[in-house]
Amino acid sequence: MTPLHRAAILTLLGLFAVSGEGCGPSAQSKSQIVAPSGGVLLRGAGATFPEPLYKRWFTEYGLLHTDVVVVYDAVGSGLGVKRFIGKDADLTEADAVEFAGSDAAMTDAEIAQVDRGALLVPATAGAVVLAYNIPGFKGDLKLSREAYSGIFLGTITQWNDPKIAATNPDANLPEITIAVVARQDASGTTYALTNNLSAVNPQWRDRFGATTLVDWPGDTMRTSGNDGVAGRIKQSVGSIGYVHYGFAQRLGLKMALLENKAGHFIAPTSESAMATIASAQLPKNLRLFFPDPDGEQSYPIVTFSWILLYKEYADPHKAAAVKELLKWCLTDGQQSSAELGYIRLAPNVVTAAVKAVDSVKP
Repeated sequence: MTPLHRAAILTLLGLFAVSGEGCGPSAQSKSQIVAPSGGVLLRGAGATFPEPLYKRWFTEYGLLHTDVVVVYDAVGSGLGVKRFIGKDADLTEADAVEFAGSDAAMTDAEIAQVDRGALLVPATAGAVVLAYNIPGFKGDLKLSREAYSGIFLGTITQWNDPKIAATNPDANLPEITIAVVARQDASGTTYALTNNLSAVNPQWRDRFGATTLVDWPGDTMRTSGNDGVAGRIKQSVGSIGYVHYGFAQRLGLKMALLENKAGHFIAPTSESAMATIASAQLPKNLRLFFPDPDGEQSYPIVTFSWILLYKEYADPHKAAAVKELLKWCLTDGQQSSAELGYIRLAPNVVTAAVKAVDSVKP
């Protein structure tokens, strides 16, 4: 490894050491990242949901391929898509990317704005959990479909509400106000939650629908990024919020058992999340959601997370580099999934994703 590349790797690790509410590299630190001599710099931005896994992937890949440096700015799916489209007036040259991350994929309208075409490549999958901080509560919190949708609608506001007590008859539920923690940035994690809420609660569907950005009702505490939500839950007595499983696990947060379509209360585990996606039949564009999955043991809120690629790249070296990077992530990289709280992609999904990557043109 050359001294220049070693410095680039250390800089990359420093970027991912940033903590706080969805923080990413500053414009100054981004500008300091350069390609190794004779090599390639690949820049990405977007979803915070897969950030820990992407951090692992891109660092390991850089150590194995010393001619490639990969940086990823975890700014949320919404801003990642905007930077991928690249047409907002407030974007600068420093915001340009070779790929993006989104837990909501892209809509047809968004894809139509991409001059070079867009490919939606499922890279990983995971559960969105409802993590909580209830003082004095023992055991596992069970939330019915009516209860957890009511909490986010703002119609259930006390922890000892009868609709919560009904499924936790032996629990000591305190008479305190529920403090909801939610995302203030456009988020694919929000999309996964609201897609499920729209499926299980007509009132939510009519009022908000499935969306990446919500005008949250009541006194909802708003913050950015999965790390921001998880941190706020840990600090706030009486709180509940939605985050990727791995973020809740790393902070030691309690996670609710949620009622699924079959009427069972399911804990978020690798097994229950895999049960949700086991029968996935991917459409041609590889965009598939699970708003209210079937299955006795399926966990109800699971999502793919996509990496967005251009169909064509002006620079043939970058085209080749991004293709090799993605194929490594879809194969060797999947081995890191379970350790970090993600779901390893099924073989049929990997095959379809690799085929999409191979279609990228210089």
